Amino acid sequence: MQAFTEYSMIYAVLGGFRVGDMLMQLFFFIVLLLLVKKFAWGPVMNMMEKRENYVADEIEAAEKSRVEAEKTSKEAFEQLQQTKKEAQQIIEDAKNAGVRQEQDIVQSARAEADRIKVAAQADIQNEKEKALQALQDKVASLSVLIASKVIEKEISAQDQEKLINDYIKEVGEEL
Repeated sequence: MQAFTEYSMIYAVLGGFRVGDMLMQLFFFIVLLLLVKKFAWGPVMNMMEKRENYVADEIEAAEKSRVEAEKTSKEAFEQLQQTKKEAQQIIEDAKNAGVRQEQDIVQSARAEADRIKVAAQADIQNEKEKALQALQDKVASLSVLIASKVIEKEISAQDQEKLINDYIKEVGEEL
């Protein structure tokens, strides 16, 4: 009996330890775990997997967008550099063309000035020759006139000198 009292005390201290209740609770716990696994765990894991895939896809898309943006930016920068080089080349070509055109204009102006100068010198020479010819003709006619007058009258040396001076003045006024 003493063993029974001790057993009762342990039973009371443990709060009514019943093996049947424990087995029943274990059974319902296992059933609950199976139900949770079948109805809740699968859908929750599927939802978590979908979410994980969605986030991974978004990260991948963002990375692709970033790479594409960098590529586009680099292409735009290279195109800008190429455009700047082309613009600089166009400016240089325009400057060179301007310098060549300026040199051509100056050269043609000098050639035209030389041509005009040569033509003017030729005209001056012709006019000079015409004037000399006219002067020679006039001097010849005056000489003939003087000779005829000298022949008409015999004059003294003083009169002859005066006559020559008068004719020279007359020739100077006619020129």
